[in-house]
Amino acid sequence: MIYLDYAAATPLSDKALKAMLPYFNEEFFNPSAAYLPAVNVRRAYEKAKDDIAHVIGAKGADLVMTSGATESINLAFSLVPQGAEVLISATEHPSVLENAKRAGNYKIIKVDQNGRIDIEDFRAKLSPNTQFISICLVSSELGTIQPISDLARIVEEERQRRAFANEQTPLYFHTDASQGLGLMEVKLNRLGVDLLTLNAAKVYGPKGVGALYVGHNVRLKPLNVGGGQEMGLRSGTENVPAVIAFATAITEAEKHLNGERKRLQELKRKFRQSLEDLSNIKFLGKDKVQLVSFLPIVLPGLDAERLIYALEDKEVYVSTGAACAASKGVKSPTLQAIGLNDTEIAGSLRITMGKHTDDQAVINASKIIHDVINAEIERLGN
Repeated sequence: MIYLDYAAATPLSDKALKAMLPYFNEEFFNPSAAYLPAVNVRRAYEKAKDDIAHVIGAKGADLVMTSGATESINLAFSLVPQGAEVLISATEHPSVLENAKRAGNYKIIKVDQNGRIDIEDFRAKLSPNTQFISICLVSSELGTIQPISDLARIVEEERQRRAFANEQTPLYFHTDASQGLGLMEVKLNRLGVDLLTLNAAKVYGPKGVGALYVGHNVRLKPLNVGGGQEMGLRSGTENVPAVIAFATAITEAEKHLNGERKRLQELKRKFRQSLEDLSNIKFLGKDKVQLVSFLPIVLPGLDAERLIYALEDKEVYVSTGAACAASKGVKSPTLQAIGLNDTEIAGSLRITMGKHTDDQAVINASKIIHDVINAEIERLGN
């Protein structure tokens, strides 16, 4: 098997699995209980939150643990009153777009042909009425890294203008950093955002667990109420095993970040070079502003879905754009936003690499991709 869809899901790391297992059947106690074994579980849980927060330069008390990025994004949007003006980019995850639509008054910031946000368009659309901004750190389809810190400076200028003019409209900035975690530095003091979403499933942790960093000036509304866990913002018994595993996975990824980034950069160079002779192939994105694990391509005139099934028959696993959009047969708004036509969108594949991708996998995958694509071109020619 050659797995090349790490942007959709990563396998659970061995260390993360080992760390979480005792909390299923040995240290199974409810962390809210008063007796000593439960208190020890509470301590382990809080330490895990501290470890996760440390990676982004925060404290555990600043995090609300969630079921993943989608819930974190929904919780962040609890700040947005009905009718409030919202800004999002043209390359956002569906959960951001759907929440913006629900708010009822949103503007979409343009991106260039590489999916990089148009800063001048951002300036033009940021108005005195804007209350909430959500822009992903890394596009889940293109791997494009957005200039979040530059945008945050513009947001701060607008805040200062409002303060000077004695305007009371609040302004919050959220970024979904899930896709970049483990392959680039994600530090709050550099990004300058008020809210930040994390997802364990993108960094070799378990599925179904994530976090939302909440700045000290932010007052969220809970999506569900009950026992008051997570500062009253997410009631319900804590998912201790998953949070323990998340902390282990993210700490491990941070420790090896530079080495893994260099390794994947070299693999990406080799992979791209091996595919350049394919007929009419087009590579999406720009290396300098693209996550090292991403190699999205376009094969105009071919049916990407058909290619995916043909590759699957040979145990090579890739995807078309974002997995959640592709599974619904929806035309990618991201690929439309960067100017691709229908034929190009229909022939787009997203290849993403990870820690189990090596030189031999790239060599073998390249050969199989060549064989499958050439066979499809020959079929269409007949």
